[in-house]
Amino acid sequence: MSLNDEKYQAFVTLLEQLRSDATTTQIVAPELRRRVASLQQIFGEEIVPLADQDWRVQSYQTEMSKQLRLLEIDVMFFQGARQASTVQTRLQAISDRLTTLIQYCDAILQPEAEGEK
Repeated sequence: MSLNDEKYQAFVTLLEQLRSDATTTQIVAPELRRRVASLQQIFGEEIVPLADQDWRVQSYQTEMSKQLRLLEIDVMFFQGARQASTVQTRLQAISDRLTTLIQYCDAILQPEAEGEK
């Protein structure tokens, strides 16, 4: 496994942990906001510099950047939610966004498999 792959894998692990915590525990908005900010920082410091000459990887990174910004907005909506049903809806949106980010990382980690299908 290359160093790039290890960094993507570590990022996936953080995304999966946050998704698990957001769906199985009573996570509070400030903690969720802190962890999303941490993900954005890690993405900017560890993942973006891996910018590959491969247009496919660059495309996924662009989409991941967009999804992280949308995730931040989802967290703001979660923070403003007052009714239990709205809180659940917001947490589901956050979970879905994290799942999308995980799928993008997985696609980057398995480029050969994409070409063989």
